[in-house]
Amino acid sequence: MPREDGWVGVDVSKATVDGYLSPPEQARRLTYDPTRTTTVITTWREATPTLVVLEATGGLERVVGAELLVAPLPVAVVNLRPVRRGVEAIGYLAKTDRLDARVLAPVAAALQPPARPLPEVETRALADPLPRRRQLVDMRTLAKHRRQPAQPAAGRHDSQAHIDWLPPRLKTTERGWRQAVEASPAWPAKAALWRTVQGLGEVAILTLLASLPELGTLNRNPIAALVGVAPLNRDSGTRRGRRCGWGGRAEVRQTLYLATLSAGRYNPIRKAFDTRWRDVGKTAKVALVACLRTRLTIIKAMRRDRTHWDDHDGKTA
Repeated sequence: MPREDGWVGVDVSKATVDGYLSPPEQARRLTYDPTRTTTVITTWREATPTLVVLEATGGLERVVGAELLVAPLPVAVVNLRPVRRGVEAIGYLAKTDRLDARVLAPVAAALQPPARPLPEVETRALADPLPRRRQLVDMRTLAKHRRQPAQPAAGRHDSQAHIDWLPPRLKTTERGWRQAVEASPAWPAKAALWRTVQGLGEVAILTLLASLPELGTLNRNPIAALVGVAPLNRDSGTRRGRRCGWGGRAEVRQTLYLATLSAGRYNPIRKAFDTRWRDVGKTAKVALVACLRTRLTIIKAMRRDRTHWDDHDGKTA
């Protein structure tokens, strides 16, 4: 049974690390230096906490979380949504780092999220370039949209030079991904397995490897909820709301959405599955997401059983 004391909430910002220990009710604010986290580790190691809960803050929590895990201390990273609702539930409508840390401790005691192991070095090396690639793709799209025929010649030349600069940077980023995959003892086999899936390209495979390491270990409903394609109920009283999915890992969902859309043009089984949903009155978007969820389940089973896509084709129709 977990102890009733020693729940620690930690909120990491660019300049400070706010922590709150409950019980006893103690708040600490420390200067944040990514290259020196010894003070943070010493502070919470002495408290011998049952669990240290960090709020996901766009990657700032990674260094502190990794150092606490090495300490070693039990660490869990939670989403911002339940934290903010917990803050509002105890009557605080303001938003500060101290309040976020203050509410993380009782949230940890109430929800007791499972402690996560330290991600593998290879996984972090593959996941780090993902945000940069998305930035480059967005920059290329915006640059193409902003290029206007009525622009002065100098402006058009500058816009075109920027557009021409982006593809080589994208290739460099993706080349680093491939090198990280080839250097790993386990990933080449996974990548070769998923290349047999129609519509699943290199970017989609790399995204699955980097951003969805749980694939193959979770059942179909938890993995669908993790990606954000599980239909969630929205009922109240006699009202039956429309089922829809939200949350989850957006980069995985977007990649699989495009892969499923592409597969619908070439895979006859995918087309038949889509037609079956459309025949019962579902909209095109609902049918597409249903196909995405089915393909995710099959990919999960492929990873678990180490079988190729052809072995499942007869069962997907």
